[in-house]
Amino acid sequence: MTTDSAREAPLGRRERHKRLAKQRLYDSALELFTDRGYENTTIEDIAERADVARGTFFNHFRRKEDLVSMWGEKRRQYLTEEIISTRPDTSIIADLENCMTALGKMNDSAWTQTRTMLLAWVKAGRPLLEEPYAADIFARIIETGIERGEVTGTLDSHRVGNLLRDAYLGTLYRWTHFENPPAPLADELIAVLHLILEGVLPRAVVAA
Repeated sequence: MTTDSAREAPLGRRERHKRLAKQRLYDSALELFTDRGYENTTIEDIAERADVARGTFFNHFRRKEDLVSMWGEKRRQYLTEEIISTRPDTSIIADLENCMTALGKMNDSAWTQTRTMLLAWVKAGRPLLEEPYAADIFARIIETGIERGEVTGTLDSHRVGNLLRDAYLGTLYRWTHFENPPAPLADELIAVLHLILEGVLPRAVVAA
């Protein structure tokens, strides 16, 4: 049986050095992608900026696209931790707003990098290849709302989760056209969220 103390045992020197080298390569890559563009940065450039041999790069990554995947994974971790730490758990609307706010903060905190990496993420085919983690988070919130009776019980939570993820990504793609966005991304995401929740047509028209 694995104990908590065993799981949290300190890393050995070799493992620490490996992790530090991988993080240095990742940080160097993002700096170069932001300065020069993803396509104009080579593996040799990244290794040189990280002050390691070219072969060291391949000890941690198979190809340049893997750095894009790591970027996506770090965003997934950030979003999950942010939702857990700040989720008010008071109403379905508050929970969804909190998720949209976290997504907005995640992108706004490093806007130039976000614009660069989002383009690389799309070119690497990651929207099709990676699991739609934001959709899963939204779906879990909707499921909680169904359990509380705040959301129509006949709704498919996964379909709603995908709808909200699509709204988030569509807004993010549109927002990346701005070098200096006119407003925080979170504000626009919450406005789009309420548009989805409240609908476009008057209820009388929908019921007709």
